[in-house]
Amino acid sequence: MGNQEIIWKQITQSMIQIFSKQLLIGLSITLVVGCSANINQFTVPVTPADKFSSDGIIPIADKWWLAFEDPALNQLIDQALNHNFDLRVAYDRLAQARANAKKTGAELIPQLNGSFGANQSYIESNSSRSTVNDFSAGFAASYELDLWGRIRFGMHAAELDERAAQQDIQIAAISLSAEVTSTWYKLIDQRLQLALLDKQIKVNQDNVNILFTRFKLGQARAADVFQQKQLLQASIGDKTTVLANLKNFEYQLATLLGQPVNTLTLSDKQQFPLLPSKPSTGLSSDLIQRRPDIKKAYLKVQAADQRIASAIADRFPKISLSASFNSNTPDLQSLFNNWLATLAGNLVLPIIDGNRRVAEVERNQAIFSETVNQYGAVILTALQEVETALIQEQQQSLLVTSIDKQLVLSQQAYEQILLRYRYGGMDFLRVLSARLSVQTLERSRIRAERELIDFRINLYKALAGGWSLKMPATQIPADYINNNK
Repeated sequence: MGNQEIIWKQITQSMIQIFSKQLLIGLSITLVVGCSANINQFTVPVTPADKFSSDGIIPIADKWWLAFEDPALNQLIDQALNHNFDLRVAYDRLAQARANAKKTGAELIPQLNGSFGANQSYIESNSSRSTVNDFSAGFAASYELDLWGRIRFGMHAAELDERAAQQDIQIAAISLSAEVTSTWYKLIDQRLQLALLDKQIKVNQDNVNILFTRFKLGQARAADVFQQKQLLQASIGDKTTVLANLKNFEYQLATLLGQPVNTLTLSDKQQFPLLPSKPSTGLSSDLIQRRPDIKKAYLKVQAADQRIASAIADRFPKISLSASFNSNTPDLQSLFNNWLATLAGNLVLPIIDGNRRVAEVERNQAIFSETVNQYGAVILTALQEVETALIQEQQQSLLVTSIDKQLVLSQQAYEQILLRYRYGGMDFLRVLSARLSVQTLERSRIRAERELIDFRINLYKALAGGWSLKMPATQIPADYINNNK
């Protein structure tokens, strides 16, 4: 077997040398053309205003939620970024795009295949039976000269798709962190509402007892008692809604964190954070360079442009090189002694294809136009989101201030009306209406503060540019994959 191994190596080296001569010629041509397969740069299809309507003084941090200084929230977002299934889907899509880019780029590398076959047949005659063996082995190599950059343009497009998929991860992470933050403070909102309702229910129950005593003494009417009981039952009914909302937001958080419902242990926090100082919005051009959804849209424009070039190059002639070495002998020992080598070059020139290639170019041009328009739409949407969040926060701040003033005035009015009622100068319905107004404003104050935080979350989300991310800590168990093959 030692001689056969030497022969095998000699044959392999000879094949590589012969094919390399043709390959070097092809590569030299391909490199010249490939250098022109550049990725074009494009200008922004819209011209936004230089500045936003208002600006803050604090630069926005990558992990913007840290500005709330809420350790419980930080822990929730960390868990979500490691276990949320939607975020894992984004990582899986990135892996698919990366594999597709590798697959597309593989066309630039020569293909080499080996084969081996064995066949045995029997010949029978009247007096004897003979056996005929046939053994074969071979190498086949092929390579397409990328004269016009068709393969290289396609490879660039796939690489740009991979970079766009990376932006998808940033988009998903920003949306996830914003949703967790919003849901967490909605949960705190309901906790505060529940505590307030318990207090209001106790007050309303005490008032029922007082009125009932006054009624027995002839100092109140039966209608007054019934009206106060109705207010009590309204508070109890509101409490049932709040209890349902509490569970709903707990379940939402569990799902966002990648856990089944009723398995999540949450902090018992019952206080909103102080609203941080407004972040700096910067120039609109900064936002265009920062936001991952805008980056993704731009990468899609570049990828579509590369596919147009690839489709145009597909209309030109194709030249491919091939080399093969084959051996066919009746016995295995002499298989490596006799070889047939074949070298070939092929030229394929499109002549008539029913305008299929022309239509493919037109299709890719339409896709390019679509991506440009989508790029412009994404930019305008991003600018709108920032401006909307700014005006909503500004007006909500005024609303919170107004509710605070209304609450003070409503409480003063209630005390005066109650005093006059006790001296017989006011109908109890006015007392009931004033008390209901105070209790409604107390609940509205909590909701308004939570909505103010929501608008700040929207502003952070609209300005966010992402941060360094790593793959989730846990993946699909290997036994799950093995059991489902």
